[in-house]
Amino acid sequence: MNLDNDIILRPRFKFNVNHDNEHLLSLFETEGKKQSDFIVTRVDDHVFIKIPKDKQHFWSPQLHLEINEDYDDKDISTIYGLFGPNPTVWTMFMFLHFVVACIFVGFAIWAYVNWSLDNDYAVQLFVTLMMIVVWFALYFSGRLGKKAGMEQMHQLHHFMRDTLRSKDIHAMS
Repeated sequence: MNLDNDIILRPRFKFNVNHDNEHLLSLFETEGKKQSDFIVTRVDDHVFIKIPKDKQHFWSPQLHLEINEDYDDKDISTIYGLFGPNPTVWTMFMFLHFVVACIFVGFAIWAYVNWSLDNDYAVQLFVTLMMIVVWFALYFSGRLGKKAGMEQMHQLHHFMRDTLRSKDIHAMS
């Protein structure tokens, strides 16, 4: 099944490089300290590349890289990348989706019970259908947010690519 990348709200990628992971992790730390266009943070095998506060907007993305060593060959590393919004924004969106789903299920059950009892269920049915509209609104606002952060997403990707190219590190096919 082929998924069109346009429907994915948090794009992911993966590739292998011919260097050990500790070298790559220290490379990102070093490059992060040399410049001020991005905030580079390392935690264990994870590198977080963010837009500085003064350039951020609500939809500003961040790039999370996980750099793992290949256990068969210590000189090969796999880089897993994930573009996503600020974790606070992502948590808020997931919470809103959860609330909408709970309201949908609760009012759908209430409408069914009232229908079974031959009671009026118009309000419950209206709220149930309204939750579908709210869910679509949340989805499309997430898509618009992704579009609003697209330029910064490209900047983050170019920084990652340029950092790897600075030491002549190329992705393996």
